[in-house]
Amino acid sequence: MPPGGGGAVFLGVDGKLLGSASSPIQIWKEKDCIEQSSTDIWHAVCAAVKHACSLANVAPENVVGLGFAATCSLVAVDADGSPVSVSWTGDARRNIIVWMDHRAVDQAERINARNSPVLQYCGGGVSPEMQAPKLLWVKENLQESWSMVCRWMDLSDWLAYRATGDDTRSLCTTVCKWTYLGHAHMEQWKESDSRDMEACGWDEVFWEEIGLGDLELGLRPGIPVGTSLIDAHAGGVGVMESVPDADSKADTSDESDEQAICHRMVLVCGTSTCHMAVSKNKLFIPGVWGPFWSAMVPEFWLTEGGQSATGALLDYIVENHVAAPLLANHAASQRISIYELLNKILFSMAHEQNISFISSLTQDIHVLPDFHGNRSPLADPKSKGIICGFTLDTSEKHLALLYLATIQGIAYGTRHIVEHCNAHGHKIDTLLACGGLAKNSLYIQEHADITGKENESVLLGAAVLGAVAAKKFPGVRDAMKALNAAGKVVYPSSDPRVKKYHDAKYQIFRSLYEQQLSHRSAMAQALQSPLTSCPFPLPRYKGNLSNYQQERLVESLEMVDYQQEVQTGSHHKTRHSCPPETYSITRHIFVFVAITCTGRKGII
Repeated sequence: MPPGGGGAVFLGVDGKLLGSASSPIQIWKEKDCIEQSSTDIWHAVCAAVKHACSLANVAPENVVGLGFAATCSLVAVDADGSPVSVSWTGDARRNIIVWMDHRAVDQAERINARNSPVLQYCGGGVSPEMQAPKLLWVKENLQESWSMVCRWMDLSDWLAYRATGDDTRSLCTTVCKWTYLGHAHMEQWKESDSRDMEACGWDEVFWEEIGLGDLELGLRPGIPVGTSLIDAHAGGVGVMESVPDADSKADTSDESDEQAICHRMVLVCGTSTCHMAVSKNKLFIPGVWGPFWSAMVPEFWLTEGGQSATGALLDYIVENHVAAPLLANHAASQRISIYELLNKILFSMAHEQNISFISSLTQDIHVLPDFHGNRSPLADPKSKGIICGFTLDTSEKHLALLYLATIQGIAYGTRHIVEHCNAHGHKIDTLLACGGLAKNSLYIQEHADITGKENESVLLGAAVLGAVAAKKFPGVRDAMKALNAAGKVVYPSSDPRVKKYHDAKYQIFRSLYEQQLSHRSAMAQALQSPLTSCPFPLPRYKGNLSNYQQERLVESLEMVDYQQEVQTGSHHKTRHSCPPETYSITRHIFVFVAITCTGRKGII
């Protein structure tokens, strides 16, 4: 389920799509706080199911199984199942903290600073997109809501609970987002940690240490797997067993199946992109979530990389460009999507410029796509996006180039994740793409060219579990093999110039983050300078200024100094060369502003 809509599909037991429908969902966004309503989502899901059922011409009594997949958003309800607000506004409708909400960055940093052994199963640390930091944020900031909540649930688990009244949680959600050690029931691991956390699944000391010891999880060791899945994991279930088109000569023996599935990575490409790979052995990879036992494919360890904004980033780049309204009008007149039109513009530009491969159009534009932080493999939620190569061009062609460079930046991020995973034990050589962005041929081709991997659906994964629940198949792997459709293979370009070009741009991509770290460090050091380092004495003032006011005052005085130097033509000479009386006057003017504007934000 995407953040902005609820969808439903009906599949036959042979995997054939019979009908699909979607319904919009409201979302509230305020800076890093992103919220939804469980009531609104349930109504949207019901509407989508009814519409899809009608389109499929299927009578309700003929539906044999039901499965849910949703984002890993956090739902809060009271003892009666009624919504409890998780919003500063107190609006009870807003009882879901959406997965991509980043309000809990500080809480995540404090949790990670404790270096708990359980964090090794989260790539070395929790993300603000996981549930523990969000829970801690609510406890620290919304005490009334905290005391009212009876159940904290992942959205997919809540949907199953709302449909059945059964509060059984999914192994998928609890392992991947709640730090439950799903392999606890498999065997007793002998760890050096005396708490023997893996013997019980839940590390109770961890929850005590981070300040959530009063949280009654209500989840038992050996918790059974429910019928819900996180949407990205449903995507993995939906395509992991896909095969190339009918002419494939793949070996179908069990041994070959296990080897093949471990060489694949599923890209679930939507608002964000999740990178799902499995292995028979647990692989600890710094900055990449997991290993999670049986969280997607039974009896396999899951590695979960990701990019927090991909489809959302492309929308942001396109919609905020000055040429967006004109582009939208042209797309509407041609009855195609904006992205189809952008692809047409790019191919036309390549033809006009007699360029042999379209990727080279962006030789002067480079994008670091961390506009919502870096989830993997850097695990840096404070990372920012960078666009290098802007000009004053406001045309549709410029927007097309920026769009292509953004796609490439996203693909370089995927290459970084794949290389990092392979360096730590994976052997990924094939990418399986699903989700909305997988329908964009340019997006897929750029990923193939940039990663050098062959590229071959979310709601399908939930349907697989529904079919298993209805006992139409003996197990999940059997259902996956039967229902996963054949996929079209997209091969990387064989032109060596394409590889050379992307290798060069990839190095620039990697350097952009290193430059950001350098800039971040330089500015942090500058802001840590003590007040006494000011090269001139502060003006006299009868009264006390707060530290904040003093800092703003120094910044203001330094700006005036620079402006005076520019006006006198001495900015390239020694500082403070203006007459002392001039500085005295300007200082006292700014002191007056600082005094009269106390309490008003954004003045000084």
